[in-house]
Amino acid sequence: MSKVAVVAVGGNSLIKDKDHQSIPDQYAAAVESSRHIAGMIEQGWDVLLTHGNGPQVGFILRRSELSRGELHDVPLDYCGADTQGAIGYMFQRALRNEFHRRGIQKTTATVVTQTLVDRADPAFQAPSKPIGSFMDEALARDHAAADGWAVVEDAGRGWRRVVPSPLPKQLIEFDAILTLLRAGVTVVASGGGGIPVVEENGELSGVEAVIDKDYAASVIARDLKADLFLITTAVEKVALNFGKPDQQLLDTVTLAQAREYLAQGHFHKGSMGPKVQAVIWYLEAGGKEALITSPEHIARALRGETGTRFIP
Repeated sequence: MSKVAVVAVGGNSLIKDKDHQSIPDQYAAAVESSRHIAGMIEQGWDVLLTHGNGPQVGFILRRSELSRGELHDVPLDYCGADTQGAIGYMFQRALRNEFHRRGIQKTTATVVTQTLVDRADPAFQAPSKPIGSFMDEALARDHAAADGWAVVEDAGRGWRRVVPSPLPKQLIEFDAILTLLRAGVTVVASGGGGIPVVEENGELSGVEAVIDKDYAASVIARDLKADLFLITTAVEKVALNFGKPDQQLLDTVTLAQAREYLAQGHFHKGSMGPKVQAVIWYLEAGGKEALITSPEHIARALRGETGTRFIP
């Protein structure tokens, strides 16, 4: 392998707004991201691409709700598998077409990935990740009683199911991913953080949980000893005091500074916090360099012209 980059694309990056949620809309967004990734590959990078899947899992759960009584429900681990395959297909096709246009002799493969978590992870005792549709309190209580759901009231907007979000330990299919990368294949893997599984008596079982995709991407970048860990998001640069009059855009951040800024509360749990934490773990494990920027600025960020660069 030459230079290896793990590129984490957000699930929301495939859905630009509420008016562009259809499959063709999502594919068009995948095409756009694929152009920037192909540009990296043209520069000599071997790329492992991972992606979020939150909105897409929500769509599957909503379809299950609407068809209940006629069709079986789709368990959450199977929702993860379904979306890995579907989104992987989008990127396989988009990248293949972009490679063809550029004359790049590459192929792309998706690995439906299981991610090992610890059954003793404290997250299983305190479910916190909202999934699925909003409900009124009566329906939420019915699901809690009949289906064993954990439900919470969500800031006056209604009730939602919450599930655990355990930390990823390792990728079950890591050896297959490594073999493909060494063969020159551009790999799409660990979509949505991977399908959470636990191991008991040597056997794997899927669990009703959600893994943060940036945390899982950090594990991949660590285990691959990737030269670059790149997270794409909605903003060009990370900022302190985001959205406030004294907002400060960050160019280069050391590991020590990243820890300090995170501890000071600059990065919120629902947005930039997990991304910075994922970068910190990667650097702590010996990672060389990480970047956070928006997809359209990948090329300029790689040249050092924009984005936020994290270094040991």
